[in-house]
Amino acid sequence: LFNIALFVLGSAGGGSVEPLVPVLCFMPAVLFISAKKWKQAATYTIIYLASWLTYTRLVPLTTGAINFILLGCSGMLSRFLPGIAMGGYLVSTTTVSEFTAAMLRMRLSEKIIIPLSVMFRFFPTVAEEWSAIGDAMRMRGVRFGGGKASAILEYRIVPMMICSVKIGEELSQAALTRGLGGPVKRTN
Repeated sequence: LFNIALFVLGSAGGGSVEPLVPVLCFMPAVLFISAKKWKQAATYTIIYLASWLTYTRLVPLTTGAINFILLGCSGMLSRFLPGIAMGGYLVSTTTVSEFTAAMLRMRLSEKIIIPLSVMFRFFPTVAEEWSAIGDAMRMRGVRFGGGKASAILEYRIVPMMICSVKIGEELSQAALTRGLGGPVKRTN
């Protein structure tokens, strides 16, 4: 994840690292396949290839506003998507205990480990809540059609913000309850 962020997103190393960038970009797909997450691997590969092909083949052929829009969308996707996919793989395949043990072995400060371990559980929990809010909206008949588009934003965003704050507080309390941040060294 760090290497993808450094070399793909940050373009560190310049031209000498350029041949490594495609390898790093397809690493999330390979890892998704190794974890038998076929849908994520296919989705990532299709979206990444489409954005990369647009960036390299279609953008040079266009001009004006279309060029600007294509360049912005495909350029951002081809730079950000590998890191996002790698983060998704990391969160979906690593337990919090494994992550905490690895960070402790790297001798990172607990001031870094605790927020990261809370964040590690935050995103899957938020995704669950997003799905539950979507289910509740469907049960109440709130859909994109029917003139309730402004209500959808209100019905999605407000509960999500409240849930996110509540989830963050609960996960922080759970991390502290498990002994993170205590004076005694933890075991795993």
